[in-house]
Amino acid sequence: MGKIIAITNQKGGVGKTTTCVNLAASMSATKRKVLLIDLDPQGNATMGSGVDKYSVEYSAYDLLVDEKPVKEVVVTETSGKYHLIAANQDVTAAEIKLMEFFARELRLKNALAAVKDYYDYIFIDCPPSLNLLTINAMAAADSIIVPMQCEYYALEGLTALMDTISKLAAAVNPNLKIEGILRTMYDPRNRLASDVSEQLKQHFGDKVYRTVIPRNVRLAEAPSFGAPAMYYDKSSSGAKAYLALAGEIIRRQELANEQSEQTKEQA
Repeated sequence: MGKIIAITNQKGGVGKTTTCVNLAASMSATKRKVLLIDLDPQGNATMGSGVDKYSVEYSAYDLLVDEKPVKEVVVTETSGKYHLIAANQDVTAAEIKLMEFFARELRLKNALAAVKDYYDYIFIDCPPSLNLLTINAMAAADSIIVPMQCEYYALEGLTALMDTISKLAAAVNPNLKIEGILRTMYDPRNRLASDVSEQLKQHFGDKVYRTVIPRNVRLAEAPSFGAPAMYYDKSSSGAKAYLALAGEIIRRQELANEQSEQTKEQA
C-alpha cells in the first residue's frame, strides 16, 4: 500500500514546492512509483515538473469538484519521471465550489482511495495557507513533512503549525502524524541557523531529518528550466541532498515496517 505525504507549512518561501518536486523526482529515480499532486493554485509544482499549467486538459479542480477519476486527470509525462495532477488558477475556484458539497474535506481522500495501492508514494504540495485545499490534503494524508528555514520566526511559526495539525487531526484524520521536519535553505556559516537547528533537534528529536537541504543556486534555477535539480544539474549539492532525503525516508519506512512485523509476531 502506498504512502500519502502532505508537504506543508503555513509560512511561504520555505522551499515547500522545491521539496515536493525534487523529492518526487528522487523517489522516482529509486524505481518507486510516484504521484505528485499540486494543490497550490499558483501551479509552481506543475511548471517545475515541465508541464505547462496553462495548457493542461485537467487539473486538481476536475478531481475535487467534478470527481473525475485520478487516471483521467493524471499527467504521465513529466521532466521528473513521476505522475502529476496539475494545478492552475482553476484550483482557486475549486475551493469556492467545495463549500457546496457535503463531506467536502474528504473529497481528495475519497479520490485517492482507488490509486493508493498503485503508487509507492503520493506527495501533495499544499497552498501556503490553511484553507479547504490544505484541509483536504491533511484529511487524505498518512503523514506530513514540514519544510522550514532555520530562523527565529520560522521556529515560532512551527509551534503554531503543530497546534493546527493536532486540531485538524482530531477533526478530520485521527491517524495523521508528523513524518519529519526538513531544514531547508541551510547555511552552516550562519550562527542563528545552527542555534535554531539545535533547538529543533532538542524539541523534536528524531522527527528532524538528518538530511539538510543547503542554499543552492542550482535548486533555485531548476524550476525556470521546468526540471527537478537532479535533471538540471545532478552534481549540484541541492540535487544530492534531495536524493539523500529520499534514501532517509525509505530507510525510515523499512525500519517502521520491520518493527510493525515484530510487534505482530510478538502478539
